[in-house]
Amino acid sequence: MASIAAVGATSWGTTLSIILARQGHRVRLLARTDDEARALESERENSRFVPGFRFPDSMRAVSDPAAALDSADLIVFAVPSQTLRDNARSVSRWIPGGCVVVSAAKGLELSSGRRMSEALAEEMPPRARERICALSGPNLSSEIVRGMLASTVIASRSADAARTAQSIFNSNVFRVYTNEDIVGVELCGALKNIIALGAGICDGMRLGDNAKSAFMTRGLAEVARLGAAAGASPSTVSGLAGIGDLVATCSSTLSRNHYVGEQLAAGRTLDEIRAGMHNVAEGVDTTHAALDLAARLGVEMPIAEATRDIMFGGVSVPRAIQRLMGREPRSE
Repeated sequence: MASIAAVGATSWGTTLSIILARQGHRVRLLARTDDEARALESERENSRFVPGFRFPDSMRAVSDPAAALDSADLIVFAVPSQTLRDNARSVSRWIPGGCVVVSAAKGLELSSGRRMSEALAEEMPPRARERICALSGPNLSSEIVRGMLASTVIASRSADAARTAQSIFNSNVFRVYTNEDIVGVELCGALKNIIALGAGICDGMRLGDNAKSAFMTRGLAEVARLGAAAGASPSTVSGLAGIGDLVATCSSTLSRNHYVGEQLAAGRTLDEIRAGMHNVAEGVDTTHAALDLAARLGVEMPIAEATRDIMFGGVSVPRAIQRLMGREPRSE
């Protein structure tokens, strides 16, 4: 069995820790503070983010990075995308040589437009940079922690690192595939959250299944265009990290980004919505970062632009829809 450190006592970090510990791996969940670690250990569950699911015996919550990362075979970063760099920097000195580093965050860094693996590489010691992976797919954490069937993708430029991570994560309820296209896997995971915001708006406005299907399809075309311009493989978009994750996130009431879209359609402001959420809807900040990247690469993304205008530009939902529908007709 492997020794694993999970950085981030988030919903996803806790869920991944639980399913890995259920397989018998030794898991250390790194909390932000001593008080948080003590509370997690005392309750033996994360009552804030994953209530009702006991920690397996081989899982412990700690606050000391040295203790969490000591002799780790694999380190998972499951923190919000905008804090990933700071978290990586704070623990980098304790990362052991030869371990595999997995990003489980789905987003783009707002300040730089970096993908998560790029931000990690800039903060990792040289010995860890070549073994960075990204985990992404249709992975709603509240289903996975219940043991419901799911699949995911682990991508890395190092085939050996990807296979190592695959062998650790794979189980009879969580099927793991590998992929060498880390650019495509990460971009799909980040950009589908933008489309999910709009899908939530579609549902909130009761626009119907035809409209939502068309919206998701044209949104996927934007993901594919930006991915191709950034060097991603077209086949990744049609896989689990692309259309698979898009369908789950745009369709499920468990999706945070879908929820934000529904609330925007109901007339609530973004600040009001965020204030009432315990978790982060990654698509919000990723919209800015994605459009900055699209501008640099010369890629048109009208759906992402409309979503940004609703959230930050004072444009009403009906007006944004009117603009999209009024665009010049063209060949698909």
